[in-house]
Amino acid sequence: MREKEYEDQIEGRNSVLELLESGKDINKIFVQQGEKHGSINKIIAKAKENKIVVVQAEKSKLDKMSQTHNHQGVIAIVPPFEYCSVDDILDEAKKKNEKPFILILDGIEDPHNLGSIIRTAETAGVHGIIIPKRRAVAVNSTVNKTSAGAVQYMKIARVNNINETIKYLKENDVWICGTDMNTNVYYYEEDYTIPIAFVIGSEGFGISRLVKENCDFTVKIPMKGKITSLNASVSAGIIMYEAVKQRQKI
Repeated sequence: MREKEYEDQIEGRNSVLELLESGKDINKIFVQQGEKHGSINKIIAKAKENKIVVVQAEKSKLDKMSQTHNHQGVIAIVPPFEYCSVDDILDEAKKKNEKPFILILDGIEDPHNLGSIIRTAETAGVHGIIIPKRRAVAVNSTVNKTSAGAVQYMKIARVNNINETIKYLKENDVWICGTDMNTNVYYYEEDYTIPIAFVIGSEGFGISRLVKENCDFTVKIPMKGKITSLNASVSAGIIMYEAVKQRQKI
């Protein structure tokens, strides 16, 4: 059974256009009164084509409704975000006849980081992302906007226990690779053509001790400057695209 989290609006022109293109349910779209230029016309035309109610509203109303404070004159009201199960992610890999390529996010709290990771994961062909229910950000309007609408195409599972989920993935022949600055192995020295799940840690603390112990192996990104850590979304992008590079060579 899929769990639903109540986050009921998507904001910004690109995000709403992506939503319309995805064919997912939309209850109604609020458009700022007097806004007719650029992509707003395309949004209105596409909404009418799909028989979605378009409501003209004052900018002040949209400003009050907005969660991102950057609505760009358009807010779509949608049903709650639908999370998937871990099995759905494994099935997605099977459907594509590919070895699983999964991201596990251990405590990402910044919605902008989560949105950026989802955007990169979608372009990299990741089959799904796993996030914990507690002490981590859920999918909300900021995440959606930062992902440039990629949330509409990415399978995201929200689980009670990351370690139990890691155990379940191992039972399904998926290898778990953690990111850890204290290892001696660089990220480009490992083989990612196998069924793989990458664990990306939180912005300030990295991956938790128990999660690290449950990884099959850990890798690090070389650091040459005085700053000794990267933003979580940047780290995730570097690792994901190493997997993309290796898998394209097969």
